[in-house]
Amino acid sequence: MTPQPDPEVGAAVKAADRAHVFHSWSAQELIDPLAVAGAEGSYFWDYDGRRFLDFASGLVFTNVGYQHPKVVAAIQEQAARMTTFAPAFAVEARSEAARLIAERTPGDLDKIFFTNGGADAVEHAVRMARLHTGRPKVLSAYRSYHGGTQQAVNITGDPRRWASDSAAAGVVHFWAPYLYRSRFYAETEEQECARALEHLETTIAFEGPSTIAAIILETIPGTAGIMIPPPGYLAGVRELCDKYGIVFILDEVMTGFGRTGEWFAADLFDVTPDLMTFAKGVNSGYVPLGGVAISGAVAETFAKRPYPGGLTYSGHPLACAAAAATIGVMAEEGLVENAARLGADVVGPALRELAERHPCVGEVRGVGMFWALELVKDRQTREPLVPYNAAGEANAPMTAFGSAAKAGGIWPFVNMNRTHVVPPCNVSEAELKEGLAALDAALSVADDYTS
Repeated sequence: MTPQPDPEVGAAVKAADRAHVFHSWSAQELIDPLAVAGAEGSYFWDYDGRRFLDFASGLVFTNVGYQHPKVVAAIQEQAARMTTFAPAFAVEARSEAARLIAERTPGDLDKIFFTNGGADAVEHAVRMARLHTGRPKVLSAYRSYHGGTQQAVNITGDPRRWASDSAAAGVVHFWAPYLYRSRFYAETEEQECARALEHLETTIAFEGPSTIAAIILETIPGTAGIMIPPPGYLAGVRELCDKYGIVFILDEVMTGFGRTGEWFAADLFDVTPDLMTFAKGVNSGYVPLGGVAISGAVAETFAKRPYPGGLTYSGHPLACAAAAATIGVMAEEGLVENAARLGADVVGPALRELAERHPCVGEVRGVGMFWALELVKDRQTREPLVPYNAAGEANAPMTAFGSAAKAGGIWPFVNMNRTHVVPPCNVSEAELKEGLAALDAALSVADDYTS
């Protein structure tokens, strides 16, 4: 589609938004939301006709891009047949989506509990773990994000937790591996892995293994920085969970459904959790949907004991039809393989080449269509380009970088001192090269703030 400028309509959309919409994570009078007129494939555009290559995939969820015709058609067809139905019934769209998801989950994660998104998936996974074990505590990592609902945000390990942290949610945080900023004084991945696992086992010992229901980890932390766990770490966590009778939960809300070049990031590490949460890419966000994939052992707990939880829109037919169509598109068009190939052959090499030329780039890390650039003031000291959780004038370097990226025609995913490269999984090589050229120019602006 060719963007057709219509500033008058754009002004009306913006005015209604500012009058009535209350935005997430924002001081309402300090934001200026872009009025979006349309989107297709890897692009969206505003009412002034400016087009942006979406290097953020929305919030890392449009894995098949915007307005994929097969997914749109599936929603339309489902709406004509059955727009909605209560969750206690067997409905074709719901059953089919569950079957297709279970075919792709690792191990025996064959039962699917549907939710409306990722945060409530985490809420229910934790509830299941507590009921399964009869234990109260959950261990989660600093530098993590698990959702904005009350339990999920307490489990989260970034500053978004602080305002809602009750210190009574049964959550204990620990340090996960992150060699670039190691908390364990490690110099190699092997050291980082071993010391991180020793730290986790010590935390378990001091908290009391008999009090811990679950350990939850993002398979690869997303918003926190796309830190790929070192070889052996997730397998080591699996062993600790088995040793102490703890439920292992992997949060694949962001990494699932092709984002990392595998159906699930767990496949990269040959690890099977007891529970796995998903959302976002399951239907590219076309209709809200999330869920928990449940192992046989946990499912058996509720074979003759009612599970005390549910949602009015669990397995909503429109959302499930979109999920079935999305999974079909990803399989038919080879989008998981496309993400793996372009990540290895195009994005990774290009980002490493940018790092060689731009002093603001401290580290490049990623896989598939899931990459991060860590921006620094000084490569030698690794001082971040902006302080942790910076705002206002302290965040000026990242604000300048983001503005330059948008001026160059890409919409970046920026968090703290990082920019992430997370385009749709069906992005083309030509589109990637266009976006990487704009990123190159924006990094030159960030270079001006280096020592």
